[in-house]
Amino acid sequence: MLQEIVKKVSDNTNPQSFSHRFRLRRFERFRQLLNQLPRPLTILDIGGTEAFWRGMGFDEPGVSITLLNLEAAPPAQPPFTTLRGDATHLEGIADKSYDIVFSNSVIEHLFTWENQQKMAAEVLRVGRYHYIQTPNYWFPIEPHWVFPFFQYFPKAVRRWLTQRFTLGHIGRAPDAAAARKQVEEIRLLTKKELQQLFPGSALYAEKIGLFSKSYTAYTAENQSR
Repeated sequence: MLQEIVKKVSDNTNPQSFSHRFRLRRFERFRQLLNQLPRPLTILDIGGTEAFWRGMGFDEPGVSITLLNLEAAPPAQPPFTTLRGDATHLEGIADKSYDIVFSNSVIEHLFTWENQQKMAAEVLRVGRYHYIQTPNYWFPIEPHWVFPFFQYFPKAVRRWLTQRFTLGHIGRAPDAAAARKQVEEIRLLTKKELQQLFPGSALYAEKIGLFSKSYTAYTAENQSR
């Protein structure tokens, strides 16, 4: 029963879920910013999938999208291409070679603040504009485990829970090493930290009531570097 409730609330693949609705709203804001720019346009999506863009109903003429992931992906259909790469070191990608660098809920998966700084530097280097979304550390429900205040627990408690239960999107870890890796992977960012990573960027807060669920750092047409 609990997993069914979690799926209804947080399953991004379910069009009826709250999470999917928030994604659609957030993406509509991105689309409005995109429409300020002349075609043709190139987008580098760090950690993205073709399914995400299809799910958002994206079908814009004159826009090509490169999907960059750590693991090699099978060839995609136009306007998509796939690329294997590391967000913290975009080797082989020239400065300002993409019009927009887009990333949705990826930068919090890099284990350390140092890696997050490296990704931000690469985003600013290779793109003329950027649109980088990440969950808010101070939102009371952790978005991966979908568990209240999970991110504030001591790491030992988080590892214990991860090894013994399936919570949210996180499956039960088979052993202590896997639980440790899963807990260490997620480092949620605060608003202040995101502003440090992308100085001078506009910031969009996605709200649920009085709480900011996530933040997006972005550049608009009049902020082009």
